[in-house]
Amino acid sequence: MMILGVSDVTRVVKQAIEEDPRLQDVWVEGEVSNFSISMSGHAFFTLKDDASQLKCVMFRPFVQRMRQRPENGERGVARGPVRVYEVQGVYQLYAEFLAPAGIGTAQIRLQELLARLEAEGLFEPSRKRPLPVWPKRIGVVTSATGAVIHDIRTVISRRYPLVEIVLAPTPVQGDDAAEKISEAIEDLNELGQVDVIILARGGGSREDLAAFNEEVVARAIFASRAPVVSAIGHETDVTVSDLVADQRAPTPSAAAEMVVPDVREIRSRLDNLASALAWRARTALEQAAAQVTYLAESLERRSPLELIERRRSDVSDLAARAAAACLHRCELARERLHAREMQLISLDPRAVLRRGYSVSWLAESGDIIMSTNQIADGVIVRTRVADGEFESRVIS
Repeated sequence: MMILGVSDVTRVVKQAIEEDPRLQDVWVEGEVSNFSISMSGHAFFTLKDDASQLKCVMFRPFVQRMRQRPENGERGVARGPVRVYEVQGVYQLYAEFLAPAGIGTAQIRLQELLARLEAEGLFEPSRKRPLPVWPKRIGVVTSATGAVIHDIRTVISRRYPLVEIVLAPTPVQGDDAAEKISEAIEDLNELGQVDVIILARGGGSREDLAAFNEEVVARAIFASRAPVVSAIGHETDVTVSDLVADQRAPTPSAAAEMVVPDVREIRSRLDNLASALAWRARTALEQAAAQVTYLAESLERRSPLELIERRRSDVSDLAARAAAACLHRCELARERLHAREMQLISLDPRAVLRRGYSVSWLAESGDIIMSTNQIADGVIVRTRVADGEFESRVIS
């Protein structure tokens, strides 16, 4: 006989439960009781019916994403794997989702998806991107035959006809609509080279809009390189696609207005800017002209031209006076020179000679003979007369 320990039995039960694929992801409905949240943020509660009860635990991250929980005594629906808590030897549901029962399977799944995507940050406002101001190419994901694409083209052609519209046609309802929509978004990002994407569908029932509440579409929007504007149904309809998209528009026409500027507004702004620019230019020119006039008048007041003219006149007078003085001095010098010349002429010994006089000097010494005492018999004497010289010997 084999005797097992308590832990051995617990491990066997744990292995049996955790290896059963039916217990790895189960939906359980029952009355909620003993719901409480611990100081650590984890929730503990029990689901029960008339025959049994199931302990449940929900860890804090899942508690934080819970949108609406049932009160104690109300019926709720929980989802998660079944595990064994070995310390107490009990099995319990590790709930990842909890919502009130009676809202329908589709709504429960939608709430579960919303909670999961919100926890992952797909709805985070900080990650939403602004739309391009001047788009060149706009991608549109919608039906090729509906009124939506016609409305979008009409609005865009009226507001901003410069832009190119690239349609990625897709069914917007039906069993395979979600897959087709996500593929269209991916194709526009890969092949369309678009600046922004409009995801649009006209109004319809909740079932008609079901494709836009699918996870595959939400993740395609989240992964899009180009910002996405979601315009699904009417303004009161809010889908998962609206929450993930970078912008939400109440209608497809509103989305078209949102992604392009209005040419009329641009023209009006340009006109206003041109008027403002012309006014600024005119004002600047007037101010510059006034400044030039002021500087010209100031320069004229401070101009040295008048002083230069006066100095030029003074210089001319001085030059004339200098020239007159110079001429006068030259005349005086000429007269003095003439007087000296006449004096020299009057004193020129040759003139005396021409009047019949002569001059004699001793040939040997060159001394002028001024007295007979200077001569003796036989002395050679030279004599100059008017027309030449001659020698003679003294004979006493």
